Amino acid sequence: MRFKTYCATILLGISVFSCTDLEEQLNSDLEESSTGNITPAGLLISAYASLNNPYQQENRWCLQQLSSDEAIAPTRGGDWDDNGKHRAIHLHTWNADNGYMNDTFGQLLTTIFQASNVLRYNPSAQQAAEARFVRALAMFDVLDLWGVVPYRENLDDFRELPKTLSSQEAIDFIIAEMNAIMKDLPASGAAYVANKNAARVLLMKVYLNKGTFLNREAPKFDVADMSKVISLANEITGYTVSPMGKYFDNFAPDNHLKSTENIFTLYNEEGVRGGGVDRAYWTVSHYNMTPGGWNGWAALSNLYDKFGAGDERRGIYYNYPADTTSNRTKSYKIQNVGLLEGQQTSWVTNKPLMARTPSTQPLVFTKDVGIRTSGNTLETAGIRVIKYPFDFASRGQKNNDWVVYRYSDVLLMKAEAILRGGTPGAAADALTLVNSIRTNRGVAALTTLTLDVLLDERSRELYWEGWRRQDLIRFGKFLKAGQIRTTDSDPIRLIYAIPSQQIAVNANLKQNPGY
Repeated sequence: MRFKTYCATILLGISVFSCTDLEEQLNSDLEESSTGNITPAGLLISAYASLNNPYQQENRWCLQQLSSDEAIAPTRGGDWDDNGKHRAIHLHTWNADNGYMNDTFGQLLTTIFQASNVLRYNPSAQQAAEARFVRALAMFDVLDLWGVVPYRENLDDFRELPKTLSSQEAIDFIIAEMNAIMKDLPASGAAYVANKNAARVLLMKVYLNKGTFLNREAPKFDVADMSKVISLANEITGYTVSPMGKYFDNFAPDNHLKSTENIFTLYNEEGVRGGGVDRAYWTVSHYNMTPGGWNGWAALSNLYDKFGAGDERRGIYYNYPADTTSNRTKSYKIQNVGLLEGQQTSWVTNKPLMARTPSTQPLVFTKDVGIRTSGNTLETAGIRVIKYPFDFASRGQKNNDWVVYRYSDVLLMKAEAILRGGTPGAAADALTLVNSIRTNRGVAALTTLTLDVLLDERSRELYWEGWRRQDLIRFGKFLKAGQIRTTDSDPIRLIYAIPSQQIAVNANLKQNPGY
């Protein structure tokens, strides 16, 4: 057991909160339970676990990635239609009834509630600090996606509606919380436990995006905010960029042991707890791959084309113990991670794979992909992405911990803050930071660095990790026409519509402008 501190209370924590997203029901469940059986450790487990659904290539991931220039969930014949909710996200035509928005909003508010609830049961100083970090992380996501944050201060009286924090109020709240809890968080330890460095990364993201959150159409990057990003980055120590050939250690089934970069992750362990990380495989893989997937989402070619041929991030054969296929045991060494393009080969037989319908068609993943595919392109359109090496050694829950914060992101944010005027720093320092990552990825050093070049490097380093929409907005690129969406989007798309169901139950919530 990796999580010895809290294992005894896992089942209680899950049973308390697994039934519903409604805060009222959650409170009722607690009040009807024997308070002698409720522990802050168990409630804290539930708060951590509540991040699984929005994060692990699920709802939050879809809002951040499918809306961007990296990922698409094409409708394949009659599959992957889902009343058009995938298409609407990618084409920027969503409304207030989109399922992804409603689910993400509700799930993140549930996390905020569950984390707050820990504080009602006399937690230790560290437990309280961890809960407040989890709450602030969820609040940051709501702020990023919707521009406002519903927040309930009084958990004892549900007749009192949650108030709505403005962007400025939410920013101030998160900053104050992180500064207040810093002394009580552990300085080091397992990445799946909130720690001082995770709090510093969250603060970095707040300061880096502060100007964007306050004015998304014309963000201003205050020198003091950028300098704060740099100083926080300098306080984050004990991590190194993965050595050459080890990039996918950060996402492997044993990444809790191997990664030299992971700062905060979501815990997954077979037979203990977790959930959803395997969707990173199922959603993209073809039926005839090993194991068969759902033949769904794809990467756009403009992501693939950003990589040079020697960049290990684009894809390699990755040797890891949880690969029990012949690809490893018989040393076939077929590419099994990264961006899969072209003819696919079986990891079991070392023979070319074929499509399912028709079975005479070679399984060749193509760069060409549209918002709808059919006919001969139904199963082959689109490059597929395997960021998390599949855990063949487990039969149930996969053991890859989901990555939220990595050290390479810290370095890239620091470089960006330098380019945006933060001190101390110079353009040469930013270039050195970016090249320290590129060298370890097996690609040549850059000779110059601009914000546009840095944005591309963030895409290469952090693709499909749930940051692309946020990056594009901060760099002023989110509304621009792209590979599939061929016209610029309306500025109202810089934030999502607040779900109709949420407005219906909270009179303090007002719909975002334009929806």
